[in-house]
Amino acid sequence: MDAILIITVLIVIFALIFDFINGFHDTANAIATSVSTKALKPRHAIILAATMNFVGAMTFTGVAKTITKDIVDPFTLQNGSIVILSALIAAIFWNLLTWYFGIPSSSSHALIGSIAGAAIASAGFSALNYSGFIGIIQALIFSPLIAFAAGFIIYSIFKIVFRNNNLTKTNRNFRTIQIFTAALQSYTHGTNDAQKAMGIITLALISNNYVTSTDIPFWVQLSCAIAMGLGTSVGGWKIIKTVGGKIMKIRPVNGVAADITGAMVIFGATALHMPVSTTHVISSSILGVGSAHRVKGVKWGTAQRMLITWVITLPISATIAGLTYLILSSFL
Repeated sequence: MDAILIITVLIVIFALIFDFINGFHDTANAIATSVSTKALKPRHAIILAATMNFVGAMTFTGVAKTITKDIVDPFTLQNGSIVILSALIAAIFWNLLTWYFGIPSSSSHALIGSIAGAAIASAGFSALNYSGFIGIIQALIFSPLIAFAAGFIIYSIFKIVFRNNNLTKTNRNFRTIQIFTAALQSYTHGTNDAQKAMGIITLALISNNYVTSTDIPFWVQLSCAIAMGLGTSVGGWKIIKTVGGKIMKIRPVNGVAADITGAMVIFGATALHMPVSTTHVISSSILGVGSAHRVKGVKWGTAQRMLITWVITLPISATIAGLTYLILSSFL
C-alpha cells in the first residue's frame, strides 16, 4: 500500500471522526429547546435528531461542493494530503476542547479556519480561493445576525397572535408542536453540517487524483450521514444545558419560535450551497426570541462568553492547523 493511499485512508477516517464529533457537539443545539421545555424526553429527542440528521445528510450535496472547491483549489493544492489531514486534526482538537468545557463553539468555523490555516502554512496566502473563501466568511457572519432578527420578529408575531390565549393550554399545545419543529431543525442541521465532512473527503480524493470532479461520491455521502447519525445518538449533554437553559428560561412557545427560525435560516443557507454555523444560528435564534420576550430575561453573560468563543475559533483553529501542518510535513 503506497503512502498516498495510506494518508487518504487516514483522511477519510479522521473526516468521519470529525462528523461523529460534530454529531454530538452541534446536534445538541437542534434539540436543546425541546429537551429543556420537556416537550421531548432526552432519549426520544436524541433518537429523533439522529434519524432526521441522517435523512437531511442524504438529501443534498451543494454545501459539500462549496467546501471542496471554494476555500482552496483542490486541483492545484500543494501537499494536499498533509494540508487536509492537519486541518482535520486541528478541527477535531478544538471541537473536543470546547465540548469538554460545554461551550457551544462552531464546528464549521473550526473546520473552515483549519483548512485555511493549513493551506497558508503549505503555500502562503496565495493558496486561498479568495472569492469563495470571503463568500463563506460572509455567510458565517450574516447568518446569526439574520437568525437573531428573524427570531425577534417571529416571537413578536407569536405574542400578538396568542396574547389572549390561556397560558397552560398554549404551553401544552406548543409542546406538541415542538416535537415537529425539533425534527425539522434536526433535518436542516443534517442538510448543512454533515456535508462539510463530505466536502473535505472529496477534496482529498481530488488532491490525490482518485476522482476528477467535485461531484460527491455516493459512498462518501452515505458514510458521512451514518457518522453524523451515530454521533447524534451519543448526545451532547453539556452543550444542551448551555443552549437549553443558560441563555434564557425557555418555554414551549419560545422553543417553537426559536426552532422555526433556526430551521428557516439553516435551510436557506443550504439552498444557497453555503456552509453556516448551526451553533451560531440556533443560539442567535434563541437570543432573538429572548430579546423579544424580555430583554432582562436573557443571560447576556453566557451570550458574551459564547460570542468570544465564536470570534476566536477561526484564528485559533487556523493557527493550530498551521502548526500541525509544519509538524506533519517534517515527518511525512
